[in-house]
Amino acid sequence: MSKSRRQFLNRASVALMAAAAACRRAAQNPTGPPAGAPPAFGTAPPVGPPVSPATFAEAEKLVQVPLSPAARQMAAGNWSRQIAPVYERRTGPRKLSLDASVAPASRWDPVLPGQPSGPSGDRFLGSPAGAGPLPANDQDIAFAPVTLLAHWVETRKLTSERLTRIYLDRLERFDPKLRCVITLTRDLALAQAKQADLEIAAGKYRGPLHGIPWGAKDLVDTAGIRTTYGAEPFLHRVPAQDAAVVHRLHQAGAVLVAKLSMGAMALNDIWFGGQTMNPWLLEEGASGSSAGPGAATAAGLVAFAIGSETEGSIVSPAMRCGITGLRPTYGRVPRTGAMTLCWSLDKLGPMTRSVEDAMLVLHAISGPDPGDVSSRPSRLDFDAAAGVRGLRVGYFPGWMKESPATGVDRIALQAAAPLGMVPVEVALPDWPYGSLNLILFAEAAAAFEELTLSGGVDRLKVQVPDAWPNIFRQARFLSAVDFVQADRLRRAVALEMARIFNQVDLLLVPSLRDEMLTIGNFTGHPSLTFRAGFVEVGEARSDWAPNPAKPLPKFSPPRRVPHGVTLIGRLFDEGTLARAGMAFERALNVAGERPAGF
Repeated sequence: MSKSRRQFLNRASVALMAAAAACRRAAQNPTGPPAGAPPAFGTAPPVGPPVSPATFAEAEKLVQVPLSPAARQMAAGNWSRQIAPVYERRTGPRKLSLDASVAPASRWDPVLPGQPSGPSGDRFLGSPAGAGPLPANDQDIAFAPVTLLAHWVETRKLTSERLTRIYLDRLERFDPKLRCVITLTRDLALAQAKQADLEIAAGKYRGPLHGIPWGAKDLVDTAGIRTTYGAEPFLHRVPAQDAAVVHRLHQAGAVLVAKLSMGAMALNDIWFGGQTMNPWLLEEGASGSSAGPGAATAAGLVAFAIGSETEGSIVSPAMRCGITGLRPTYGRVPRTGAMTLCWSLDKLGPMTRSVEDAMLVLHAISGPDPGDVSSRPSRLDFDAAAGVRGLRVGYFPGWMKESPATGVDRIALQAAAPLGMVPVEVALPDWPYGSLNLILFAEAAAAFEELTLSGGVDRLKVQVPDAWPNIFRQARFLSAVDFVQADRLRRAVALEMARIFNQVDLLLVPSLRDEMLTIGNFTGHPSLTFRAGFVEVGEARSDWAPNPAKPLPKFSPPRRVPHGVTLIGRLFDEGTLARAGMAFERALNVAGERPAGF
């Protein structure tokens, strides 16, 4: 045996004997738990700032859960070892930032076990062609519905380039009044329009959106074109890829003319460029957060727009601006490439000047995308010529008798029976539905955590108590236990909606009834808002909490403005909603009137 080999074996033997001795000493004088003992809560090294029973006494006021003095003392005693360590992802040495594209592991499924999930097949039958002659003036062309524009473009009575220039010129002319445009995409639009005309002339017609100009709420990404979320911190944000809905509309041949304004980070109607105004009443905001899509569509500045809703952001501007807003079933339209406010609530949908137009757009943007884990395969069954006789229309009698319902809502309900539909009284339990907003506040604060903790939200123009900066900060003190309880309440509410939809085919509700705005969004049911009449208002309306220091304008005599009604449908049954909506639209016959001055 060589000398080097003997030296190695000698050293190895010494090391093994030393290790064995160390093991014997550890067994005789243990410094930790015995081998095989499981870890225990409350034994991690202490971290974070010191807390005392007084800290808990004050915090109890925030979550409204009182502790006894003894419980308070115990909680304070081991907070730094038991609870503070769970914040390591955000505050510890192994701090981990989560990319904005990472969705929560738990996600809302609007379809309950055993419940139907929409039609069994796909069918889309629009109104028969027969648009008539092309109008003689550009204004009449601009306000024409997509169904007519599509016919004129397909038959080459109207070129996409001419139509695009009409809308681009109107956007430039009227935006100073409305403040609805964040970025005008003139170069892209004209290039897309010219390409559409070439394809159509060559017989390569892609469908009813081919060559049709549209506008996008500025929270859907557009490759190489800034997408600002309407907020100062994102003023120069330029994405590299198109959002899924943008890509699908490009594939359909639609022409993007503008990125439209939105309330900053999807709240109300004020953005870094000012407040977007209502074309029907320029002294008030357009409502939000899909303010730009609402105002631009109502004023005939685009053929249609894409908006988004988390809790009212399509319904409210659609109602105030007198247009049609379709909030699809949660999961039908993918949100890949769209700003996240609330993973389990956000929805993208069309904003148009007619019900059938909304279905044309929905047809183009539906379907799952791998970038949105909550998107799902779904079928769309729509026949514009189908009747509505026998459809059961549910309504809440009490809601129809009190604000925010108006005579317009009641007239719409009265129109159901003559159309052959059957009104059915329905009811919901008297539950605290507003408690569900704990989920919205928590998810929104999580989506914009870094912006909040870094102080970036301080750069937003609006810093009032009911704006995001304050809500995001307050949300840090929501209880995780109550979040889970709110999630359980959400399922209970979904079961109640399933019960109601066993009795009726759709619901007719006042558009801004707070309970249904909350319920419908949290359960994921589709919603269709459309103009049903006109009301008179003696004061401008606002999404914001009243501010005595800044009273809203008053009008004498009162001003006449459009008023919309809302239909709620079964999950993934937008086709039935649209059939009923078209029947109401024809019977009420108020959709064609335009705002003065546009």
